Amino acid sequence: MAIGYLTMQARTAHDALPLPGVRVSVFDDEQNRIYELTTDENGETRKVALETMDKSYSQNEDFTGTPYITYNVLAQAEGFDPVSVSEIPIFDGESAYLPLVLVPMQGQGREQTQTQVTVGAPAVAMEGEREPEGFLQGGESPQVLRKVVIPNPITVHLGAPGAYASNVQVSFPDYVKNVASSEIYPTWPENALRANIYAIITFALNRVYTEWYRAKGYSFDITNSTAYDQAFIYGRPIYESISRIVDEIFNDYVRRQGQQAPYFTSFCNGTTTTCRGLSQWGTVTLANRGYTPLRILRYYYPDDVEIAETNIITNELSSYPGTALRIGSTGLDVQTIQTWLGRIRRNYPAIPVITDASGIFGDSTRAAVRKFQSIFGLSADGVVGKSTWFKISGLYTAVTRLAELNSEGTNLGIGTVPPAAVLRQGARGQDVITLQYLLDVISEYYPGIPAVTQDGIFGAGTKQAVTAFQSRMGLAADGIVGPATWNALYRTYQGIGQNVPTPNPNPTPNPNPTPGTGSSFAYTVKSGDTLWLLANRFGTSVDAIRRLNGLTSDNLRIGQVLQIPTEQPTGYFSYTVKSGDTLWLLANRFGTTVDAIRRLNGLSSDSLQIGQVLRIPN
Repeated sequence: MAIGYLTMQARTAHDALPLPGVRVSVFDDEQNRIYELTTDENGETRKVALETMDKSYSQNEDFTGTPYITYNVLAQAEGFDPVSVSEIPIFDGESAYLPLVLVPMQGQGREQTQTQVTVGAPAVAMEGEREPEGFLQGGESPQVLRKVVIPNPITVHLGAPGAYASNVQVSFPDYVKNVASSEIYPTWPENALRANIYAIITFALNRVYTEWYRAKGYSFDITNSTAYDQAFIYGRPIYESISRIVDEIFNDYVRRQGQQAPYFTSFCNGTTTTCRGLSQWGTVTLANRGYTPLRILRYYYPDDVEIAETNIITNELSSYPGTALRIGSTGLDVQTIQTWLGRIRRNYPAIPVITDASGIFGDSTRAAVRKFQSIFGLSADGVVGKSTWFKISGLYTAVTRLAELNSEGTNLGIGTVPPAAVLRQGARGQDVITLQYLLDVISEYYPGIPAVTQDGIFGAGTKQAVTAFQSRMGLAADGIVGPATWNALYRTYQGIGQNVPTPNPNPTPNPNPTPGTGSSFAYTVKSGDTLWLLANRFGTSVDAIRRLNGLTSDNLRIGQVLQIPTEQPTGYFSYTVKSGDTLWLLANRFGTTVDAIRRLNGLSSDSLQIGQVLRIPN
């Protein structure tokens, strides 16, 4: 039986805030619920096992069926709009990580609106024409930028160039992971994956280097249309085999010897569609013959192409030092990483406290790095290489920006009553600053709404953000801020304040276990807290909180200090065996072991009967 794996990750504000307590359901294609899960303090569910097709089917270009099985996910959290992700391909032996992009509900009791993401088949399975235009190197290519740079973030248009569609901004490594997961099968040989990922990276950098779209007056770097560019599905899962390679090579690209510009690495599947560039299925054949990634690239592109590296990353807080940091490293770079992790820990309290001396990479620094890496899907080796440095730097920027925006809101005195002024391009003054601040906050939580510069001048960038907001809210997208737009801005801003969890500034758990309940930690009740919300946020139950604190009702007081249990009491629940169930599948589905189920039910064999009632340990 072929098995693949899926983990859900619920985070918001560009990963700055994890969302614990999100209820996640996994369904098969017949809408049978297979798993009921809840995200932990890092906004992550446990990894679940799912049946799928044998990997040999996805490695055979002559196979005409579907070489995987698809599943559907529904995520729900109080105060957030639900997210439905359908047609998620699960591959044999592959772990997929699904980002759940939940947005806060609007204020004033607005109804929920479900976000729908459809993943579907990778582009390698499509039959449409694919012959994108671009600059081919050979002396005729104009140099628009002086250097090859990694755009951070890269702006992706979710449609054809001239079509009205949203733009989203994502980090460059996340963009490449998404494209590779959307284009090809993650089960392919390593060298085939690497060759395709080099082509994907270089295609995007060619668009940025030549300013292919921005020179035409567009406000984005690349589209997600395969007729013009490469596939990208916002909100889709990423496969671990692809993620690992991208983390290693995201700043490497293909160029011709003696030239700086990224080569125009066009590609197609090579079976139903042919083109002048790389054949995706052809890379599998060549990899199976023992070709290296560079030799594969030279098979399809000129013989003098080479792999080059760029270390110029736009908007990077501090450049990667060029040498990995590990046990025994010392100096300012180590101190920088320690500072960044210390701040990130306020939002991700599972990261342990660093007790090493400032600037000295000791055991506690390594432990903090390892935990950070495991939370964000990096190789948990405790070494700060370029991918870990880049992710820590980016997340530190996100959490500090969020804190700055919260502080700005207090200073501006936003209040609850919108301004009466009607604003349009060319306007100036305090009301424009208020508008720009609201748009900046909303852009942190709502994909497709760009951030703006808070300069008090209503320019083209502010109009673009206003238009994107109006379109998202179903208003006339005219770029003019009148009463309807002001009211929608305030409702959305208030919804964020009411529904988004606030990080704990002192996330150190209580080291003294409470007898009979496992470990616990102190929590101070805030406005809006309920026992149900706290139980879901911290992965426990309402009854467990009641018992630990001797509560006789569900009423809470602001400022009240509660002990929150970090381990649930042991126990079990009943499960009725269905067709296809095995002890191994049930153990993986419910996060336990085969032996534990056997012992609890007194089973002497692995045989199960349909309709049999089993006790499943919590």
